[in-house]
Amino acid sequence: MNKKFTFLLNFIAFFLFLAGNTMAQSKNGSVSGSIKTSDGNPASYVSVGLKNTGKTTQTNEKGNFTIKNVTPGTYTIKTSAIGVSAQEKSITVAAGQTVNADFTIAESSSQLDEVAINGYKTPNRKPVNLGKIAIAPMDLPQAVQVIGRQIIADQQVNSLGDVMKNINGVALGANRGAVGENFFARGYSLGSNNIFKNGARTTIGGSPEASTLESVEVLKGSAALLYGGVTGGAVVNMVTKKPKFENGGEVSMRTGSYDQYKPMVDLYGPISKKLAFRAISTYENAGSFRDYVKSNRFYINPSLLYKISEQTEILVQGDYLKSNMTPDFGVGTVENQIADIGRNAFVNAPWAYNKTNTATAQLNINHKFNDNWKLNILANAQSYNRNYFSAERPFADTKVSTNPLPYGIALRNVTRSKTREFTYNEQINLNGYFKTGSISHTLLVGADADQSRTTSGGFTYGNNNATTFNYGTVNLLDPSTYFGSGIEPNVNVVSEVFAPLYRMGTFVQDLVSITDKFKILAGIRYTFQKTPRTVTTNLATGVQTLSINSLNKSKVESAFTPKFGLIYQPLKTTSVYASYSSNFVQNTGTDINLAPLAPSTLQQYEAGVKNDLFKGRLSVNLTWYRIANDKFAQQALINAKGAPNGDANIKELNGKSLSNGLELDITGTIIKGLNFIAGYSYNFIRYTETRDRTVLKVAAPTPTDPNATKDVIVGGIIEGQRLIGSTKNTANGTLFYTFQEGSIKGLKLGASAYYTGARNGGYNDTKVQTYSRLIPLSAFTTFDLSAGYNWKKLSLLAKVSNLTNELNYFVHENYSVNPIAPRQFVTTLSYKF
Repeated sequence: MNKKFTFLLNFIAFFLFLAGNTMAQSKNGSVSGSIKTSDGNPASYVSVGLKNTGKTTQTNEKGNFTIKNVTPGTYTIKTSAIGVSAQEKSITVAAGQTVNADFTIAESSSQLDEVAINGYKTPNRKPVNLGKIAIAPMDLPQAVQVIGRQIIADQQVNSLGDVMKNINGVALGANRGAVGENFFARGYSLGSNNIFKNGARTTIGGSPEASTLESVEVLKGSAALLYGGVTGGAVVNMVTKKPKFENGGEVSMRTGSYDQYKPMVDLYGPISKKLAFRAISTYENAGSFRDYVKSNRFYINPSLLYKISEQTEILVQGDYLKSNMTPDFGVGTVENQIADIGRNAFVNAPWAYNKTNTATAQLNINHKFNDNWKLNILANAQSYNRNYFSAERPFADTKVSTNPLPYGIALRNVTRSKTREFTYNEQINLNGYFKTGSISHTLLVGADADQSRTTSGGFTYGNNNATTFNYGTVNLLDPSTYFGSGIEPNVNVVSEVFAPLYRMGTFVQDLVSITDKFKILAGIRYTFQKTPRTVTTNLATGVQTLSINSLNKSKVESAFTPKFGLIYQPLKTTSVYASYSSNFVQNTGTDINLAPLAPSTLQQYEAGVKNDLFKGRLSVNLTWYRIANDKFAQQALINAKGAPNGDANIKELNGKSLSNGLELDITGTIIKGLNFIAGYSYNFIRYTETRDRTVLKVAAPTPTDPNATKDVIVGGIIEGQRLIGSTKNTANGTLFYTFQEGSIKGLKLGASAYYTGARNGGYNDTKVQTYSRLIPLSAFTTFDLSAGYNWKKLSLLAKVSNLTNELNYFVHENYSVNPIAPRQFVTTLSYKF
């Protein structure tokens, strides 16, 4: 481990040395400055360019801009944005020097916000935090989508799932017990490894608070180069709101169907000339269309921004979420068919609970060496505690001949869990711009490390310390049996299991601009991951034991994951790209020698075109992808002794899977006040090669016949069948229009439609089973209508969701069947100051 960290530090030092030498070689000049509004606030995302040169850029969130690599001479610099008055200045650039050019526009910050709110900025030109470097999506050979604060506010989102419905290529799935959220991107499940908050991995247990977010960024496809340890589908970054050096804030009250009450407060302002704060808090108490289901949540998000100098700033952020929710496994199944017992029927134990507490602290340091070179250091710590007790998913399955239960009767075994998880993340990223001859480079060099420490309890039930407990059978067809005894079982804590994990990596990425039209993005990452053996402590005796594997040591994995992309931009408004990337995923189980199974490597190919039309008022992006796993883990046929293997945990890497699809993203504002996003995605993920159906003779000695054998039938999942959880087609469209003048100025109208295509629940069919446990789910569409009014500092917005009262289901695992929400109403009253 020490050698690997030494290598990492030497790697960074080498590139720092390279950067210093490259900076010294630059002979051209640059232009930098800031643009402020008429009331002295930063003017974000205003276009700045040198006339007749093709060199353009945009101001960042702080109103600053830099135009690099300018040949010495005299130029006219021009600012422009739709809805903003253009300005020009004459400047003279000298070799090796930076010319300062500041502007003050005639519009106020509120007027500029109105421009931003109405979408007069192409998303293809705005760099995202997930990229770790200021590269616009137009220059990335990968699909990117960002949902901004205005959509979050207009749609009155509550959860991350409400936001993700707007992301093409991301489909919602059911979460076990409906106590969180689950997403699939390009067919792959997105767990905590793929969800980030302000650039650091975060848990999604307890369902993150989304109503107060600044934006949600999604980098589709493999992001293993930048983050490591992620699936091939996508990575998601939740961006929280930051402090401001101006006094302001907002208070609001949200109410809705089923007794939802949610007050929200957002305050920000300067403490001194160099220190600013922001504090956001919400409280929510809500019932549900499901009987007995309720939630109670509290969230607070304080942050401080300290501007040490023009070159250096420190951002300290923290948040805390307390989320108590009723576990709900839905309506269950009878003979593998969804039980028709009503949308509201609650079949869980009435005392069931899921209580989570999540606390996060983050330090973010940004330092600007000069106009070309910047350094970012990020440190993040998170604590996540979960206290859960519930009956499990109900299913009445009478197709198995050995099942003694009559039709409609299901067991309700209980699960008790209590976990404490501490995670730490550290990152360092150096990015810079330099030239080698006529070729320009945008370089990113970085290193990161993650550690997690999870402690989970072991439990027994009752005075006899039973390892299982049945709360009582339930007849899914008889509502009088749903409640049961109402008595919470007695539980004993008997053990604790400690499971650590360590991950680190280092990477380099370079965007090479050979010409203004042809660019190459290339990079490589080295990832090292160590999973030590778990430690189990018997709480009665204090005796500790290590988990056992064939090597009796930690599981160690490492891999190099490259990325290569070609970008061709025949027009300044069009980008055509093709890329290749890879990432590795962990496998459970062991090989035939009982050694931990090696990881699988996913090979991903992507091609697409990005277009900005009508002077940036409309963006249309189309993406094609193919993700192949040629080393899918499946049950081994023969064990280490050469005998037939009947153990499903002993595997070999000789299966294959394939995911391919298309994604269409459309975003824009054709006229002032009219915002819309829309899109469509198609995905087909399946296994293309699995174990053939094979009958094995396995030794099964008996006292009377020591040479007795039995037949064991093995076989893989049927090739070509869509994997459960994945969705064939998804589509979405949202349109909001705010009237700009006349007697109805400030009136806002909006509509959204979400289409979820056919998908499968249950279990995928195998080549050995005698009947199907697949639950085909039909496609469905929901419609939302919104209306609101803005008057001075007051705003009122109302929404009816699932207008047609559509009924359908999301199914997790085999029989956790959760109906979608019926027609509901929500309204938010806000006051800004």
